[in-house]
Amino acid sequence: MNEIEVITGAERLRRPEAIGFLLLSSFLTSLVISHWGMPAGLMLLVIPMIVVFVAIIFVNPRNGLIAVYVLNFLALGLYRYITVIPWGLTVDILLVLTYLGLVFRAFHRKVEWGNAKNELVLISSIWLGYSLLELLNPEAGSRLAWFYAVRGVSLYMFLTVPLVFVLFNKLSDLRLFFLIWGVFSILGSLKGIQQLHIGLDPYEQRWMDEGGAAQHLLFGELRVFSFFSDAGQFGAAQGMAGVVFGILAFREQKSRLRLFYAIVAILGIYGMMISGTRGALSVPFAGIFLYMILRKNKRILIVGAAVLVAAYLFFNYTYIGQDNATIRRMRTAFNPDDASLQTRLANQQMIKGYLTTRPFGGGLGSTGSLGQKYNPGSFLSRIPTDSWYVMIWMEEGVVGLILHLCILIFILVRVSFMVLFRLRNESVKTPVMAMAAGMFGIMLASYGNPVLGQMPVGILLYSCMAFMFMAPRLDREETLKKQQITL
Repeated sequence: MNEIEVITGAERLRRPEAIGFLLLSSFLTSLVISHWGMPAGLMLLVIPMIVVFVAIIFVNPRNGLIAVYVLNFLALGLYRYITVIPWGLTVDILLVLTYLGLVFRAFHRKVEWGNAKNELVLISSIWLGYSLLELLNPEAGSRLAWFYAVRGVSLYMFLTVPLVFVLFNKLSDLRLFFLIWGVFSILGSLKGIQQLHIGLDPYEQRWMDEGGAAQHLLFGELRVFSFFSDAGQFGAAQGMAGVVFGILAFREQKSRLRLFYAIVAILGIYGMMISGTRGALSVPFAGIFLYMILRKNKRILIVGAAVLVAAYLFFNYTYIGQDNATIRRMRTAFNPDDASLQTRLANQQMIKGYLTTRPFGGGLGSTGSLGQKYNPGSFLSRIPTDSWYVMIWMEEGVVGLILHLCILIFILVRVSFMVLFRLRNESVKTPVMAMAAGMFGIMLASYGNPVLGQMPVGILLYSCMAFMFMAPRLDREETLKKQQITL
């Protein structure tokens, strides 16, 4: 047999065409740097990596969804370090590329689009449809503001949910989802601990000096934000992780996984506390409450109720730990006379009067930073929303708020019914209960902070919804596996 000739990478580089390509690349990079600076030169060097990354997504679109989950945690925080890249839009680009990868894959391999034919996809389509109609709202002042606002409000839900049904539709995929979520939750808490006990890095300090300190430095105490967009999002996300992974750790049989879940849960709750986000406290309270109901176990119900009552009494009726800034700020969440709460209630009375004759709101993007940028001086842009639901009410009116609440309540009730009466296998039932508890906690926390549709909570929550709705099929598959093993 003839020997197979093996050409090494070093030998390939000695060829004239390879040397010519390297020289030409070096010349072009130098030319770009001399005319447009180092950032432009770096971008030129990054282009080949982007091409390779796109090819990886087209070969296997699952990689695109995994990249979405990773960037979902990092995108907004990266603005503090690299400001020339629109990091938020990169998530949109990844979602679109993943869909394109599926389309091209369908040319040579069957894509199970039928998995996405279900109630949840229909609901997300209805919600996006209502947001599209907001383009016709006569009160809307800017189409560009609508574009930026619709992404978090309804577009991410519309794009994420079908991808999970098509690409992440096995129990092993759910475990991978939890692994990615858990790893970045741990990293988020560790980064927050570094900020609190070691200090901010130069880029974070610059962000604070440019305006971040107004919300994140209260009475000389830092509200930790980690690599998230702000402390409110960090606190809610870590509180959700604490609930979800705490329930998973409680029921997990494998010791290594139980340890991993427990670490995520403990660090998540600690991260929530050091964020100084009072509204995030409702996440563990509400999550544990729902879990106790779904578990249908008297012992768990008694123990859980005792823990919730003890926590409530600790924060509302004692002064234990009052010298600690974190505990002191958490305690104000239980004070009905808190000045911040009274201000919010007064603002809501003004909004109510304004929206009486505007059932469809002032248009997407008419509030907050988008309202101040694209509709400066308008009534709604001058009033802080301080709440996800108040923001929906202001931008999409009472009609949009009712529709949104009905969708969330329907999903939660539907999933609770599955857990109580349909699911039989603990390997499916426990993750569904954990995700439902986390969702309920975020729903309540969103009254105090606009967290539900923001990264990373939004995409995590929409993915949880998809996993919960595919639970009956996963449960049947687990039952069949057990029957086959028995035979």
